[in-house]
Amino acid sequence: MKILIIGNGGREHAIAWKLSQNPKVEKIYAALGNAGISHLEKGECVNLKTVDEMLEFAVKNAIDLTIVGSEELLVEGIVDKFTEKNLKIFGPDKLAAQLEGSKVFSKNFMKKYGVRTAEYETFSESSAALEYLSHAEFPVVVKASGLAAGKGVIIAKNKEEAEKAVNEIMVEMKFESAGSEVVIEEFLVGYEASVLSFTDSETILTMISAKDHKKIGENETGLNTGGMGAICPNPYMTDTVEEEFRKNILEPTLKGIKAEKMDFAGIIFFGVMITKKGVYLLEYNMRLGDPETQAVLPLLESDLLDVIDSCLKRELNKIRLEWKNGFSCCVVASSGGYPEEYKKGYEINFDVKDGLVFMAGVIEKDGKFLTSGGRVLSTVGLGDTLEEARKNAYEILGNINFNGKYYRKDIGEI
Repeated sequence: MKILIIGNGGREHAIAWKLSQNPKVEKIYAALGNAGISHLEKGECVNLKTVDEMLEFAVKNAIDLTIVGSEELLVEGIVDKFTEKNLKIFGPDKLAAQLEGSKVFSKNFMKKYGVRTAEYETFSESSAALEYLSHAEFPVVVKASGLAAGKGVIIAKNKEEAEKAVNEIMVEMKFESAGSEVVIEEFLVGYEASVLSFTDSETILTMISAKDHKKIGENETGLNTGGMGAICPNPYMTDTVEEEFRKNILEPTLKGIKAEKMDFAGIIFFGVMITKKGVYLLEYNMRLGDPETQAVLPLLESDLLDVIDSCLKRELNKIRLEWKNGFSCCVVASSGGYPEEYKKGYEINFDVKDGLVFMAGVIEKDGKFLTSGGRVLSTVGLGDTLEEARKNAYEILGNINFNGKYYRKDIGEI
């Protein structure tokens, strides 16, 4: 079986690593991929940049399954184009991808189908947003509606910070077209949880919950990033919280998917906030999260390809996920300066004999690994306890060095 994975992050390396364990898998191509995927026994990176190039490659090379990691291409409609050619592809169609691609769309979907979420207002004009802020209660959360690589969310403690956020997003267009609309919503206090789920549009099957660390600085300070680490399972996702999540978030979401005729096989990622007054949905992502995937998949005992196949056959209700006992901790090493300006091209020195290392912003040139992105790689530690998993993750990371290496030292501290 030949598989094409679209994306080049640590998430895609983790997906390729997990799929390569299935003996049915003969070859895994990645567009554009990274040096970690090309070093897998079954892995090969291919230089495909556009949907048409990917489509042509899939047809020419008789690809049996395509898995999309890139949210931009999902919103662009890559699944629709592959489906038109009768090619198997795992991911939401263009309509369903709007649940991630437009925060205005997703918040209105939540409201329509009774998904519990923070109070909010949406704006397409900066003047209207600024007028709203003149009588808002602070703090508030200002979100660029479109895709902004996890960076378009700003928590504003006061009116001045909120007005600055609106101007950066809507006037200066800091996040480009993603800022043509904004959502301003109630600030919720609590603990975040990431719930990654498989779906065939008839069933939603949740994975073990994870806890993401989004801020660049320790103690959740500084700018938002794509994620600086994650632990699994999330200690705040108790049985009581899980029950509330299913009743007030998962079930009405599935009801909405059916009502809106979103017929697809793929992933739904629920970003939730666990507060004293209940469990709220912050956002949907319509693909596996990064770095949550790197933390979750090493604990998955079930075969990933079998689960994906059951989604594509619309037989997900027949699947029960099996998990390893224990904990995982994923720590991201980034280039100095990320998530703002940073330099590339530094050699990475590895002295790792055992342990999981998932590459992201890494290329190979003349037999050397070089940094090529903001988030460079992630290390994953496993253990019977969270503390043991943390210790193992940081131990692996201590044996990897490159100029400007930056990482948070508090991933997994509860």
